[in-house]
Amino acid sequence: MGELYADVIVDITHEKLDRPFQYRVPERLRGKLETGMCVTVPFGNGNKPLQGYVIGMGEECKFDPARMKAILDIAQKGVEAEDKMIALAAWIRKNYGSTMIQALKTVLPARQSVKRLENRMLERLMTREEIISLQGQCRRKKQVAKERLLGELAEQESIPYEWVTGKLGVSPQTVRGLEQAGVVRVVSRESFRNPVKLCAEAEPPRRLSPGQQRIVDSITQDLDREIPGVYLIHGVTGSGKTQVYLELIENVVKKGRQAVVLIPEIALTYQTLLRFYRRFGDRVSVMNSTLSQGEKYDQCQRAKQGEIDVIIGPRSALFTPFPRIGIIVMDEEHEGSYKSESSPRYHARETALQVARLHGASVVLGSATPSLEAYYRAKKGEYKLFTLTERLTGATLPKVWTVDLRQELKEGNRSIFSRKLQELLADRIQKGQQSILFLNRRGYAGFISCRACGHVMKCPHCAVSLTEHQGGRLLCHYCGYSQPKPTACPVCGSRYISGFRAGTQQIEEKLKAMFPGVRCLRMDGDTTKTKDSYQKILSAFANREADVLIGTQMIVKGHDFPSVTLVGVLAADLSLSMGDYRAGERTFQLLTQAVGRAGRGELPGEAVIQTYQPEHYAVVHAAAQDYEGFYEEEILYRELMGYPPVSHMLAVQVFSETENGGAQAAEYLAREVKNSPEFQNPACGLRLIGPAPASMEKINDIFRFVFYLKCAEYDTLIHIKDMTEERVRGWQRTETVQFDFDPMNIL
Repeated sequence: MGELYADVIVDITHEKLDRPFQYRVPERLRGKLETGMCVTVPFGNGNKPLQGYVIGMGEECKFDPARMKAILDIAQKGVEAEDKMIALAAWIRKNYGSTMIQALKTVLPARQSVKRLENRMLERLMTREEIISLQGQCRRKKQVAKERLLGELAEQESIPYEWVTGKLGVSPQTVRGLEQAGVVRVVSRESFRNPVKLCAEAEPPRRLSPGQQRIVDSITQDLDREIPGVYLIHGVTGSGKTQVYLELIENVVKKGRQAVVLIPEIALTYQTLLRFYRRFGDRVSVMNSTLSQGEKYDQCQRAKQGEIDVIIGPRSALFTPFPRIGIIVMDEEHEGSYKSESSPRYHARETALQVARLHGASVVLGSATPSLEAYYRAKKGEYKLFTLTERLTGATLPKVWTVDLRQELKEGNRSIFSRKLQELLADRIQKGQQSILFLNRRGYAGFISCRACGHVMKCPHCAVSLTEHQGGRLLCHYCGYSQPKPTACPVCGSRYISGFRAGTQQIEEKLKAMFPGVRCLRMDGDTTKTKDSYQKILSAFANREADVLIGTQMIVKGHDFPSVTLVGVLAADLSLSMGDYRAGERTFQLLTQAVGRAGRGELPGEAVIQTYQPEHYAVVHAAAQDYEGFYEEEILYRELMGYPPVSHMLAVQVFSETENGGAQAAEYLAREVKNSPEFQNPACGLRLIGPAPASMEKINDIFRFVFYLKCAEYDTLIHIKDMTEERVRGWQRTETVQFDFDPMNIL
């Protein structure tokens, strides 16, 4: 048998060591060493022992065998959970394209120097009688501080150290003197920061509906038989998906395993945490970007030591180092925020599936508007599909009014609020009921549309809207097609052709002018900058401290306000006309989620959708809450254009300090792709779009270019990514390259 060699990433805290070093695997470690394990290796001229991580093994020796060093040992302190995370990092590196260091830093717990919290107690080592005798001696010697401390110790066997030096006013020197005399001892125990500060009473499990019970029974049967699965729960808004999650997680926790609950927005943390805290108490915690480094570190330590069973948070919570994950729940799985916007650009859904494979766990996806990717796989039988078609309260879905803003303009109403919305708002304010106004600003990128007929300027090659740029030109960010900005609508000739200009603050001002005395809360990027801002705004609205909540997409995702009986959707066309192939899907999801916020309590709800394109299938099906009808139309469009989930896409981004250099580098890499064996083979079905300037052509003086590749086989795109990385490693240029598989947004 030949020699075996391992590629090791050494000392991951050093950026300069962002490459693997090869070591020989000694005979005694063969059969024991695996990819992802933590090892000790000799490093540098002095052969200093350092820890590293095995990222691959093979029989090919890449360097002089005579100079090859051997691995010293498998690190004894390597934690199993972290070993799995290293394997996960290698998977992310392969499937999404990034450096191994970036992948490791994504999945491993924070390794910054964090001050550990200590809980110190002063314990007496003598009997009560001996302490009282010693106290008398101190009184006679007028040792006041010592006498005071001994008086407390006579009554209590242990006292918090901070209380001794604080409230009692005893100096550390006095404590040390008693310690040296054998009177007391100081005991230190590590304590952990706990970001969960709730005081909620336990809530017994609610009685499940027949539909909920069928889902729980089916999945629990697989869990009991230890058969991991992937499940998609498609339930209308308010159908009780969270209760299903709670039942499934309780089953897993009883078996001594842990659960990860992913939510798309930090804004949902408080409401979700409250529901889980009432069921699991202190065994539940959170992980998100609002925590301090110390809080993040401590949650990881608590997870490792078995102090918590359930972690809740956005996509980063997926990397909590639980030793035995049993279930991963991904609520609102359709949300774009589950895709990382920085390298590595991983998607939480696919990464959750890989984490589940490493732990032998199950994955439960839930949404009222599943992503096309998840529903497509469920239709193909890759996921097990469940549906919940009725609201848990027995309430009906809201009545939806679709308002044609073209008609409003013709009839002289140029207000942001349609006449129907004004009428219903006045009614709700008079009755003391609550309303939500949702400004659909997602994808706001300066598209051009006609307010008279609703026509949107689109690319003739890519079936996406053109984006307005400086200099009066409209540009497609997929293929680079451009044309001058028209001064009149090419369809109806109207001069009312322009972009949309409105924000939440302007809407609040106009609402207060229209309804003097109305109480408003605003929730957007400006009002949610502080740590507790989400919780404060949502709690205030839930406590009926406002009549109207105005906000962007963060207010329509999973919130449950029983007193809300009206939802107004302003400018549905903003997401509908973004220059992205996912525009129809995003619009349908946002509108359905927004409409679903109304009528969740005892009172019936209504919703108003204001749009210039009331006939668009995304608007029609959202108003009818008809997901199946929308899916059938949208999937035909994806098949026709070769977009995900029918095919996969790879975006290759080039970043350059000069515009000319970036354009040249993008053209060079695109040519290399065209010359590749995969592109030359028609059976591969590989298609290339671009290169073109990115949607944001220049950020911080860095020019950005992009080209896209489409292919039905994901592995083919991985090969193209690997080839491109090789070309980049070999060139003498300053440009950098990043990859994005199945991008969620135009780049």
